[in-house]
Amino acid sequence: QVQLVESGGGLVQAGGSLRLSCAASGRTFSSYAMGWFRQAPGKEREFVAAISWRVGSTVYADSVKGRFTISRDNAKNTVYLQMNSLKPEDTAVYYCAAARRFGILSPLYDYWGPGTQVTVSS
Repeated sequence: QVQLVESGGGLVQAGGSLRLSCAASGRTFSSYAMGWFRQAPGKEREFVAAISWRVGSTVYADSVKGRFTISRDNAKNTVYLQMNSLKPEDTAVYYCAAARRFGILSPLYDYWGPGTQVTVSS
């Protein structure tokens, strides 16, 4: 069992930066791939970024590539999402999730956090 809690969301102006954190409970955190997803009002949840559990391989959605960076600290049971050059279209609730397999599809992910709101003003 893995429990996840996101933090670091907030209101920022376009062009600004935020760093999201996701703290995980459970001693097997390091064996899970971790992902970030987001859901904007009236839209479906979409993949943002993921990082593998072992060698730290990463994958990003095209819409955030070059602006967002996912990283993890297994010693702290925490995964991060550094978001730079934020745009109003990045406004959404951001969720972290844990999966036994590395991938971009939400059904792969077994555990989800409650989400944190990110609002980017123009």
